[in-house]
Amino acid sequence: MLNIAIAGASGRMGRALLEAVLRASDMKLAAALERKGDVHVGKDAGELVGSPCGVKIGDDAAESVAGCDVLVDFTRPEGTAAHLAVCRRQGVKMVIGTTGFSGAQKKEIADAARDIAIALSPNFSVGVNVAFRLLDVAARALGKGYDVEIVEAHHRLKVDAPSGTALRMGEVVAQALGRDLKKHAIYGREGVTGERKDETIGFATVRGGDMVGDHTVMFIGAGERLEISHRASSRANFANGALRAARFVASRKNGLYDMADVLGFDKA
Repeated sequence: MLNIAIAGASGRMGRALLEAVLRASDMKLAAALERKGDVHVGKDAGELVGSPCGVKIGDDAAESVAGCDVLVDFTRPEGTAAHLAVCRRQGVKMVIGTTGFSGAQKKEIADAARDIAIALSPNFSVGVNVAFRLLDVAARALGKGYDVEIVEAHHRLKVDAPSGTALRMGEVVAQALGRDLKKHAIYGREGVTGERKDETIGFATVRGGDMVGDHTVMFIGAGERLEISHRASSRANFANGALRAARFVASRKNGLYDMADVLGFDKA
């Protein structure tokens, strides 16, 4: 039985994780975390999803994760960084779905992975990670004769753009084509932009309503267009993938992993 802690328990993703853990036969909800001052601190975490469980939501990370096997964190970069330091000290492994990290914060995660096992991904959906693999295959097969455009859509409350998933899709395609995404990415277009440059990888962002997450990568050639899309209708798929990752890191001593490792793609 794995003892699981959930950071950001009262958020949209936190509640999906609570439901998934409480349903899992091989996991126990051992702790739930929120930031200091949150109105949910001190309440039964299970009440957030209609299943009281006796675990009170805390605001002290060091106290909450003590004795836990894995902390699942889908919060904000600054919160995740603070939790990372605590988990590293206490030997608690992590599943990190937070996006928007700076270069320095990414380095901190890589450094911590020398001591604890960490699964880091911008998207824990199994379907999305299959899409990453399909994008690699498509980009290598189609080569340089196709223009690449990436369109993503999320709910109106999402704070970063493009989404971490869209950026990862761009990275996969760029690597397959031998390009540097930092040099060739175009984030939106306006006015007289001139003709499209051959190696450009374009990004377009949509925000509105309660959309969970849509991503489409278009390979546009002369006379044809190939589209690889993933559309999420609920957060349950992200939560189930995160728990799959939690099982994976629980069996590792240390190291930095992604969903390709969790799904065994590199071994296939």
